Amino acid sequence: MKLLQSEKPIIMGILNVTADSFSDGGKFLDVDAAVIHGLRMAEEGADIIDVGGESTRPGAERVEPAAQIERILPVIERLRGQLPEHVILSIDTTRAGVAAAALDAGAGMINDVSAGRDDPLILELAADRKVPVALMHMQGTPATMQDAPHYDDAVEEIRAFLLQRTEAAEAAGVAPGDIILDPGIGFGKTREHNLQLLARLDRFVDSGYAVMLGTSRKRFMGAICRVDVFSELIGATCATTALGVMAGVRLFRVHDVTANRQAADVAWAIKNSE
Repeated sequence: MKLLQSEKPIIMGILNVTADSFSDGGKFLDVDAAVIHGLRMAEEGADIIDVGGESTRPGAERVEPAAQIERILPVIERLRGQLPEHVILSIDTTRAGVAAAALDAGAGMINDVSAGRDDPLILELAADRKVPVALMHMQGTPATMQDAPHYDDAVEEIRAFLLQRTEAAEAAGVAPGDIILDPGIGFGKTREHNLQLLARLDRFVDSGYAVMLGTSRKRFMGAICRVDVFSELIGATCATTALGVMAGVRLFRVHDVTANRQAADVAWAIKNSE
């Protein structure tokens, strides 16, 4: 994907076509509403629109591939027909069948929170189609990941896991330049683990692979800021976006595109001012 060849920060807008996502569940189940929101995020500066038909919030239940496809396919087809060519559509799924249907409909990237563990065929699919694939760390499953997560050294253990998954991806034929690592903020981590990961983003960047950060509206920031309404965590999310840019993170998966686009662009300008 040519987008990854640019060194500038990449903003990925979140489009959950689900009933139970933690922040915006149910808002975009209607195809028209989902398409309007996707187009709006592109106008606000999103480089990628990440469409998902299965929630990965803590405690979430699995959604069968057929149901995911039914949710995401009309949205991706319509968005691909209306979005500017430079805006990439990503499919947020762990199932190869869902990813294949999305790619056939016009998606150009796979975002897999299981890092290819749920369905190893998804790595072969990414290789065959020559599309980027994001590999995320998650301890356990969405249904169990917040049940007392434990690490002896969160940063190094998560980094080692992601490097193991890059080996699996490359063994399946995925080009190194098409692999994106995501430390999985909030996925099987306590607040302390999340903060440790954010403080050492450089350890993931120094792997040589592109890194994606997904902190948008996460609960641990609400606890720090004493905010209970997730949609009010825009400023907190922007703080992590700016931090990530300075650390060398390439992609930022966010709900609030305008604010994070500004945070990323200003941090990028500062970083490159010397």
